[in-house]
Amino acid sequence: EVQLVESGGGLVQPGGSLRLSCATSAYSTSRSCMAWFRQVSGNEREGVVAIGSADNGTYADFVKGRFTVSRDDRTNTLYLQMNDMKPEDTEKYYCVSDWGHCGSNWWYQGSYAFWGQGTQVTVSS
Repeated sequence: EVQLVESGGGLVQPGGSLRLSCATSAYSTSRSCMAWFRQVSGNEREGVVAIGSADNGTYADFVKGRFTVSRDDRTNTLYLQMNDMKPEDTEKYYCVSDWGHCGSNWWYQGSYAFWGQGTQVTVSS
Protein backbone atom coordinates (compact mmCIF):
# COMPACT_ATOMS: atom_id res chain seq x y z
CA GLU A 1 0.00 0.00 0.00
CA VAL A 2 1.36 3.39 -1.01
CA GLN A 3 1.73 5.78 1.89
CA LEU A 4 2.71 9.44 1.96
CA VAL A 5 3.45 10.91 5.39
CA GLU A 6 3.99 14.63 5.90
CA SER A 7 5.91 16.20 8.75
CA GLY A 8 7.34 19.57 9.70
CA GLY A 9 4.20 21.61 10.11
CA GLY A 10 3.63 23.88 13.06
CA LEU A 11 3.30 27.45 14.24
CA VAL A 12 5.55 30.15 12.81
CA GLN A 13 5.57 33.93 12.98
CA PRO A 14 5.02 36.06 9.88
CA GLY A 15 8.27 36.30 7.97
CA GLY A 16 9.50 33.03 9.41
CA SER A 17 10.33 29.70 7.79
CA LEU A 18 9.27 26.09 7.93
CA ARG A 19 10.40 23.00 6.08
CA LEU A 20 7.91 20.29 5.28
CA SER A 21 8.94 16.74 4.48
CA CYS A 22 7.04 13.91 2.85
CA ALA A 23 8.21 10.37 3.37
CA THR A 24 6.86 7.71 1.09
CA SER A 25 6.60 3.96 1.40
CA ALA A 26 5.84 1.27 -1.13
CA TYR A 27 6.45 3.92 -3.76
CA SER A 28 9.16 5.06 -6.15
CA THR A 29 9.19 8.81 -6.55
CA SER A 30 11.65 8.66 -9.44
CA ARG A 31 8.85 7.82 -11.87
CA SER A 32 6.33 10.23 -10.45
CA CYS A 33 5.03 13.74 -10.39
CA MET A 34 5.17 14.94 -6.79
CA ALA A 35 3.36 18.00 -5.49
CA TRP A 36 2.22 19.96 -2.49
CA PHE A 37 -1.37 21.09 -2.11
CA ARG A 38 -3.11 23.03 0.60
CA GLN A 39 -6.66 23.11 1.85
CA VAL A 40 -8.81 25.97 0.66
CA SER A 41 -12.24 25.10 1.96
CA GLY A 42 -14.25 21.95 2.46
CA ASN A 43 -12.96 19.44 -0.05
CA GLU A 44 -11.24 22.04 -2.21
CA ARG A 45 -7.46 22.00 -2.30
CA GLU A 46 -5.18 24.23 -4.33
CA GLY A 47 -1.88 23.32 -5.91
CA VAL A 48 1.15 24.99 -4.37
CA VAL A 49 3.95 23.41 -6.42
CA ALA A 50 4.65 20.32 -8.49
CA ILE A 51 7.97 18.76 -9.40
CA GLY A 52 8.86 16.07 -11.87
CA SER A 53 11.91 13.89 -11.87
CA ALA A 54 13.78 16.14 -14.28
CA ASP A 55 12.65 19.67 -13.50
CA ASN A 56 12.94 22.30 -10.77
CA GLY A 57 9.28 22.68 -10.03
CA THR A 58 6.27 24.65 -11.21
CA TYR A 59 4.92 27.05 -8.61
CA ALA A 60 1.65 28.78 -7.97
CA ASP A 61 2.01 32.55 -8.27
CA PHE A 62 1.20 33.09 -4.60
CA VAL A 63 4.35 31.25 -3.46
CA LYS A 64 6.85 32.13 -6.17
CA GLY A 65 10.06 33.48 -4.71
CA ARG A 66 9.17 32.30 -1.20
CA PHE A 67 8.76 28.52 -1.38
CA THR A 68 11.20 26.00 -2.82
CA VAL A 69 10.42 22.38 -3.59
CA SER A 70 12.98 19.61 -3.78
CA ARG A 71 12.99 15.86 -3.96
CA ASP A 72 15.38 13.06 -3.15
CA ASP A 73 14.60 10.06 -5.28
CA ARG A 74 17.22 7.97 -3.48
CA THR A 75 15.16 8.14 -0.30
CA ASN A 76 11.79 8.74 -2.00
CA THR A 77 11.29 11.95 -0.06
CA LEU A 78 9.74 15.28 -1.03
CA TYR A 79 10.47 18.60 0.67
CA LEU A 80 9.01 22.08 0.76
CA GLN A 81 11.08 24.95 2.13
CA MET A 82 8.78 27.82 3.02
CA ASN A 83 10.33 31.24 3.65
CA ASP A 84 8.92 34.70 4.28
CA MET A 85 5.70 33.13 5.39
CA LYS A 86 2.46 35.07 5.55
CA PRO A 87 -0.71 34.63 7.60
CA GLU A 88 -2.52 33.64 4.40
CA ASP A 89 -0.21 30.61 4.14
CA THR A 90 -2.06 29.17 7.12
CA GLU A 91 -3.57 25.95 5.86
CA LYS A 92 -3.27 22.21 6.02
CA TYR A 93 -0.62 21.08 3.53
CA TYR A 94 -0.76 17.79 1.66
CA CYS A 95 1.89 15.77 -0.11
CA VAL A 96 0.51 14.22 -3.28
CA SER A 97 1.80 12.15 -6.16
CA ASP A 98 0.91 10.27 -9.28
CA TRP A 99 2.73 8.16 -11.79
CA GLY A 100 4.29 9.79 -14.81
CA HIS A 101 5.20 13.33 -15.72
CA CYS A 102 3.73 16.50 -14.30
CA GLY A 103 1.31 17.94 -16.83
CA SER A 104 -0.24 21.33 -17.47
CA ASN A 105 -3.00 20.43 -15.01
CA TRP A 106 -0.57 19.91 -12.12
CA TRP A 107 -2.62 22.40 -10.07
CA TYR A 108 -5.76 20.29 -10.19
CA GLN A 109 -6.35 18.02 -7.21
CA GLY A 110 -7.99 15.38 -9.41
CA SER A 111 -4.66 14.81 -11.19
CA TYR A 112 -3.22 12.85 -8.29
CA ALA A 113 -3.95 9.35 -7.09
CA PHE A 114 -2.00 9.36 -3.85
CA TRP A 115 -2.45 11.73 -0.92
CA GLY A 116 -0.97 12.08 2.52
CA GLN A 117 -3.00 12.94 5.60
CA GLY A 118 -1.69 16.49 5.70
CA THR A 119 0.19 18.63 8.16
CA GLN A 120 -1.10 21.87 9.66
CA VAL A 121 0.82 25.08 9.07
CA THR A 122 -0.15 28.16 11.04
CA VAL A 123 1.40 31.58 10.49
CA SER A 124 0.56 33.94 13.31
CA SER A 125 2.18 36.38 15.68
